[in-house]
Amino acid sequence: MAQLVNLGSLCIDNVYRVAHITRPGETIAAHGYARFMGGKGLNQSLAAALAGIATAHVGCVGEDGEELIATLARAGVDTTGIRRLGGIASGHAVIQLDGEGRNAIVITGGANRSIEALDIEAALAAVDRRGWLLLQNEINDLPQVLEAAKRAGVNVAFNIAPADGREQTYDLSGVALVITNEIEVCALTGQHSPDAALETLTRSHPRTHVVVTFGEHGLHYGRGAERLRLPAFAVETVDGTGAGDAFIGYLMATLIEDASMRDALTMASAAGALAAMREGAAASIPTRAQVEEFLAERAGARRT
Repeated sequence: MAQLVNLGSLCIDNVYRVAHITRPGETIAAHGYARFMGGKGLNQSLAAALAGIATAHVGCVGEDGEELIATLARAGVDTTGIRRLGGIASGHAVIQLDGEGRNAIVITGGANRSIEALDIEAALAAVDRRGWLLLQNEINDLPQVLEAAKRAGVNVAFNIAPADGREQTYDLSGVALVITNEIEVCALTGQHSPDAALETLTRSHPRTHVVVTFGEHGLHYGRGAERLRLPAFAVETVDGTGAGDAFIGYLMATLIEDASMRDALTMASAAGALAAMREGAAASIPTRAQVEEFLAERAGARRT
């Protein structure tokens, strides 16, 4: 049994360094290329394991997916729930990264869109009695996953990313924690501003914790009538690709350790800031000791 079970994506990231994000109709030459193991699911499982909690990953890879599995296994993640599929490629991403650390990402689902009922059952069976099931929006059949988790009474954290048009059809009544960025929360609710979207979610799901991230501008949190805003740590961004996933993995780990929401969000923000200072997605995720050292050094050094 695991404290955190991630029924999530695994993806091979192809990262191209560019002078600026390509505009429609434009062709530019990259001045750097690197290949990383990633995917929101893999990154978040890795972050949770590095934060020190028992983590299991359930998902699918294709014939090219052995390195994805090995990356998780080296970090101590239980990978017995990852199925290897023949005749299909693993998920892939093409990432443009500019000199300011901003990115534009195109993904193809590959094996991540081959989740079946046996994978859902395996994920639910692996969750510890007080544990959590973590989801992202990069796999298929999420309505069925949400329904099965609700029936099982499992704590569900849902990072509804990336927004792809499916999100407005999801039944979130069994979800304990929703995590989105400012763009995704608007897509989820149909609102035009993140603050209005947060109000919509907390009214329609008053028992659900809602975290909306704003990158270098911090985060907004709400549950029912409760509200909290935290600024981001001031750091020099090198590559923001894995920052959000580091944030989520550390958030889950700290909540599982029974920390307060404020403390959990602070720890998660520190992990995200450290990840943004490094290249790559999975490769950028810090260890627990590094996050704690960063927090000790940066006390009071938050943006206002």
